[in-house]
Amino acid sequence: MILDADDLPPGQPLTADLCLVGAGAVGIALALDLIGSGLSVILLESGGFDREEESQALYRGDVVDPRRHSPPDRYRERRFGGSSTTWGGRAMPLDPIDFEARPYLAHSGWPIGYDDLAPFYPRANRLCEAGAFAYTIETAFDSPRRPMISGFSSPHFTTNTLERFSCPTDFGRRYRHKLEAAANVRVILHANVVEIELAADAERVKSLAVRTLKGGAFDISAGQVVLATGGLETARLLLASRSRQPAGIGNGHDLVGRHYMCHLAGTIGRLKIDGPPGCVWNGYDIADDGTYCRRRIALRPDVQRQLGLGNVVARLHHPRITDPRHHNGALSLLYLARAFIPYEYGKRLYGDDAVGLTDQLSHLANVVTDLPATVGFMLHLLRDRRLAERKFPSILIRSRANLFSLDFHAEQQPDPASRVTLGSETDVLGLPRLVVDWRYGQGDVDTVTRSLALFAEDIAASGVGRFEYDSTQVEAEMIRYGAYGGHHIGLARMSDSPRQGVVDRDGRVHGIANLYLAGSAVFPTSSQANPTLTAVALGLRLARHLRDRTTVPIGSTAPVLFGVPA
Repeated sequence: MILDADDLPPGQPLTADLCLVGAGAVGIALALDLIGSGLSVILLESGGFDREEESQALYRGDVVDPRRHSPPDRYRERRFGGSSTTWGGRAMPLDPIDFEARPYLAHSGWPIGYDDLAPFYPRANRLCEAGAFAYTIETAFDSPRRPMISGFSSPHFTTNTLERFSCPTDFGRRYRHKLEAAANVRVILHANVVEIELAADAERVKSLAVRTLKGGAFDISAGQVVLATGGLETARLLLASRSRQPAGIGNGHDLVGRHYMCHLAGTIGRLKIDGPPGCVWNGYDIADDGTYCRRRIALRPDVQRQLGLGNVVARLHHPRITDPRHHNGALSLLYLARAFIPYEYGKRLYGDDAVGLTDQLSHLANVVTDLPATVGFMLHLLRDRRLAERKFPSILIRSRANLFSLDFHAEQQPDPASRVTLGSETDVLGLPRLVVDWRYGQGDVDTVTRSLALFAEDIAASGVGRFEYDSTQVEAEMIRYGAYGGHHIGLARMSDSPRQGVVDRDGRVHGIANLYLAGSAVFPTSSQANPTLTAVALGLRLARHLRDRTTVPIGSTAPVLFGVPA
C-alpha cells in the first residue's frame, strides 16, 4: 500500500522488519525483490509522486568551486522514483577490471569481484528495461553487424562492446502498481528521515526520526535499515546523525563523504574517416525487443594494466553545437531551443560557451538553409523521442563527410581530498546542508590524454583517416562540464576493513549491526560505466542477503527475523 506521512496519526511510532529509506531506482528495486518475502517492509520517500519545489529545496547546499560542480539540488529528484524520473536510460555493467586492486590506481579494489555481482545483473537489466544482459555485438545479435569504422584495427581499443538504453524507465511510474498491491510493503510519501538514532551501545539502529514539511513527526523502529538515498544524501544523513557517534555514523576513520567521484566527460577533436559515408556506423543497433544499443571505442583491460591507465570509452559524436560553422540546421535548432532543454542535458550539450549575436544569426541561417533536413529531424524527435514509449536515446547526426568529434567518458580515480562535508546552514527540517568540494587529479588527466594519443596513433596506423586535436586543451575539455551528471560515487565506500571504507562486502556499515547502504555511494571505484545498472544489481544482492538472514532456529518453529524472534 502507499500512504502519506501527513495523513498518519501524529507521533504514532511505526515498526517493521525492514525499513528502506529512499524510493529511487535502488530503493524500489529492493522493495520489489522483497515482495512476498514474509518480511514487513516500510519504504520511505521524502517527496510525493510529482516534483515539489519545497521538497526539492531540501537538497540545496554549497559548492566550493561552482565551475567544477553543479549546485547540489541539480541532477537529483526528491520524489517517488527519484532521479530515475529524469535519467537518460544509459545502462552497462562494470568491467571485471574495475573490481581489481590496481597498483597504479590508489584506493582501488573492491572486496567483491565481478563474479559476485554477475548473478544479479540480468534481473537488474530487466528492472531497468534495458533488454537482455548482453553487452557485446556478438552476444546481443544473432546476425553480423556492420563495423563501427571499416578497416579500423587497434591493439589498444575494442569496438564491439555495447551500452544499452532503458525506455528510460521511471521506476516510480513503472512499478507503483506492484508496490500498491504488495501486502507486506508500506510506501510512505513525504517522510523525511532527519536522524538515525543509535542504541545506547552505538552498535545498532534503535529508530529513525521522521519529519514532514507540514510539521508531522514520528519514529520508525525496524530490525534492519537500508539507506538508498543517493550518493550525496547518504553521506549527509550519516554525517548529520551525531547523537551517539560525534563524527557521524560510520565515520570513525573520517571516511564518510570522502573519495567523491563522478565521471570525466568531454567532446574533443576532429575525426575524419576516408571513404564513403557507409564505411562508418555511429548510430544505434536495435535489438529484437526494440532496445537501443550503441557501440563504443573501449580501452582494452590489458592496455590499462600495461600502461597504468584508468578505464575509458569513447563514442563518435557530432561537432560542437555552439559553433555555427557546422552548417547543420538540426544542431543549430538545438542551440536556439536551448531554453527548453532540461538543465541536465543542456549543460552537457552547450557547456559554458558564450555565443554572440553574429553566431546566433548564423545558427538561424543554418536552420533556414537546411530546412528540409531540419524538419525531418524535428519529426524524428517528435515520433521517436517525445511520443514513443521506448525513446530514441540521444541526438545523433549522420555526417555525409564522415566528419566527427570524439565524445569520451572516463573513470575518475578515488581521491580522499574530493569530498562533501556538512555546512553551517540548515534546511527547514534542521538538517545541515552539504558543502561539496569535488576534485580531480593528474591521474585523471593522464588517462584521458594518453588514451586520446593512442587512438590518434591507431587511426593513422590503420590507414582509415586521421584524428586531430589540441593536446594542450585536453584537461580544459575534460572538466568543461565539471563533475559529470548525477553520478555521485564513492562517498561511503565498500571495504573489508573499517580503516579503508564505510561498509562491508554486504553493504553493512562497519560496527553497526543493522544498518546497510545501497547505491553508488558504496562503489570503491567509478569505472567508465554509468552507475545505475550496477547500483540496482547491488541492491538486489543486498535484498538476497536480507532474505537469507531470516532463519528458523533448530528445535523451533518460530522464524527469527535478524536475530530477534518474531
